Amino acid sequence: MITTTLVSRKILGTALLLCGVCLSAIAGEPTAFDLIKEANDYVGKDARDKVVQVRSEKSIGSLTPSIWWIVFYDTDASMKATEVKFEAGKKSDVKRPFRLLELPKADKVFDKSRLNTDSDKAIKIAIAEPLLKNVTLKATQLWLDSNLKSDLSVTGPIWRVRLFAAKLRNPNDNVDIGEVFVSADDGKVVKVDLHINRVD
Repeated sequence: MITTTLVSRKILGTALLLCGVCLSAIAGEPTAFDLIKEANDYVGKDARDKVVQVRSEKSIGSLTPSIWWIVFYDTDASMKATEVKFEAGKKSDVKRPFRLLELPKADKVFDKSRLNTDSDKAIKIAIAEPLLKNVTLKATQLWLDSNLKSDLSVTGPIWRVRLFAAKLRNPNDNVDIGEVFVSADDGKVVKVDLHINRVD
């Protein structure tokens, strides 16, 4: 009786563990827009929803980055910015950086109505470019910024998706092969700057 109970508990424990693993696999990494919502909990009331930039580290082991920064326009900060850092979906740091290349301004705050293409979709759109058909993609790195310089064909929030591919001679090494720019509004590719020859 005791032996049967112990075996049943082990089986139940194993089943629960497997279910947890399956759910984690299905859930995957949170998207940038998921993290924007969560990041609102870590900034002051006046800064909430005033996002001016989203950026990631280069992904590792997949095409989905796991380290992200959400940058808010924050009038209470000396440099007008508060950054919330996430690692594997968990908040790891909140800071008001002392040095920025460009001070955030109110006109750079994203229009939420134009945030319709999330990071996962931007990656899918970028890797579907015909030029990438014969390369083995290994990693991505993303930025979401407002295009106020009009150097692209559209304005509004734009995803810049940097792509890394395996080298032909040594597939364990990967190289930056350029970027694809995707409108966060309608998901259209607005610029392609790829250099496939770098995989040689």
